Amino acid sequence: MNEWWRGAVTYQIYPRSFQDSNHDGIGDLAGITERLPYVADLGVDAIWLSPIFTSPMLDMGYDVSNYTDIDPTFGTLADFDNLIARAHELGLKVIIDQVISHSSSEHPFFKESRQNRTNPKADWYVWADPQHDGSPPNNWLSVFGGSAWQWDSRRYQYYLHNFLVEQPDFNFHNPEVQDWLLSTMRFWLERGVDGFRLDTVNFYFHDALLRNDPADFRRKEKPAWNPYAMQYHIFSKNQPENLAFIERIRALLDEFDARTTVGEMGEDHHPIRMMGEYTLGKRLHMCYSFAMLEDPFSATHFRGLIEEFYTGAPNGWPCWAFSNHDVVRHATRWKQYGASNAALAKQAGALLLSLQGSICIYEGEELGQTETDLAYSELTDPQGLRFWPENKGRDGCRTPMTWDATQPNAGFSSAQPWLPVKPEQAAHSAAQQMDNPHSVLNFYKQMLRLRKSSTALQQGATQFINTQEPILAFKRGDQILCIFNLSPSAQTVKITGNVTAFLVEAAQLANGELNLAGNGVALFNMIGEVAVSN
Repeated sequence: MNEWWRGAVTYQIYPRSFQDSNHDGIGDLAGITERLPYVADLGVDAIWLSPIFTSPMLDMGYDVSNYTDIDPTFGTLADFDNLIARAHELGLKVIIDQVISHSSSEHPFFKESRQNRTNPKADWYVWADPQHDGSPPNNWLSVFGGSAWQWDSRRYQYYLHNFLVEQPDFNFHNPEVQDWLLSTMRFWLERGVDGFRLDTVNFYFHDALLRNDPADFRRKEKPAWNPYAMQYHIFSKNQPENLAFIERIRALLDEFDARTTVGEMGEDHHPIRMMGEYTLGKRLHMCYSFAMLEDPFSATHFRGLIEEFYTGAPNGWPCWAFSNHDVVRHATRWKQYGASNAALAKQAGALLLSLQGSICIYEGEELGQTETDLAYSELTDPQGLRFWPENKGRDGCRTPMTWDATQPNAGFSSAQPWLPVKPEQAAHSAAQQMDNPHSVLNFYKQMLRLRKSSTALQQGATQFINTQEPILAFKRGDQILCIFNLSPSAQTVKITGNVTAFLVEAAQLANGELNLAGNGVALFNMIGEVAVSN
């Protein structure tokens, strides 16, 4: 069994923002293929492509209208085949985003389903009668604000949409729906993809009795910017039937060699426990949540998440990330903890790549890229358009990749990009870091090489050391000692035992004392017993 995914590092590519090859201001598959040597040179094992299927793009591809074709914005199936072939030639696996909890309202099946209650697709989406006063069937809320139910005058019923009104939810209680969705996944497996990133993997099934979600027991005194967070979503998602379908997905992938799944756990309550539950036995290979994609930046927080996972699911497998296309970039999110942008970016890279499990790096992290500050008039994301200014949406982390600050739009496109490339982001471009041995980019390359060469860093068990904040210290297997100063101010740590430097950044060991500058990093090879204190 080829379990290449265990301990592997995946590089997330946001196709609209990676490289424009046809000069329309939007990234595409041919552009990605052109830049694959850069990705391979980083030293990662795989790429994950955010949605590329045919879509109206109201939610940037997470509203799919054809599950077995490429959106013309990105190219053709032939372009996709070329990308797969080139990636495999370079030793890169390819994972694609699979959005199956809902489709676009432009999908032919939904258009048919909404016509009446007797057509062949009538039960393929979640429909329900109104209450006696005409209101929605229950109190379920949409992630994008308002009720999760939309009235349809053709059927005299409401349909469920956990996200946009234009993203109706499939009815997974219908076995035909499950079978058809699995067939679309088979299509891509037979085309050569190495796995799937499963969007909102805990949203597939809903409570068949349509019971109300209770108020969140942690409810604040005043409403959140998004009232979705005021409910405890125990009926609108997270249903036990979900696990049986996950096992069907795993059975499909097991028909093919060396394929993998990574699920997105969209959950605020017990996300780490659920990550473990979803990766036990013959379920998902890996799962990630948003637990590390937010504050705090502290030793207690990171240690707590990792210990919670491996205590609850010692045979499960996590995938950890600090940034992705849905959150503020961590170089900005954790800025207050950084001695400088470069120091924080390097430390975040070293910490992430030292963690037990598999790892996902979002495009631009290896450059120390920061969040783009956008005006309302520049937004495209429905989240930002709906909740501005309390929440500015996700466009700020989705702006184009910066390749060369001396080129128009930092080398992304010769045309006006779909989101602007601003000077603050161009300053972190790849070309300006390539030849600088002290750059964030070259630090990432060094750390990726070290991880790939170390079985302990890829799969060794984690043993935390009882240090005080802001020091995070742990051992990987019986070989590697990792120490991080998670603050912008200098710290001193005492080390007793025989160690040799594996990777040191902004740190110096002398006479048993490790002096760590702000965001200092020290990885050591251990010989025998080693003790650490601060």
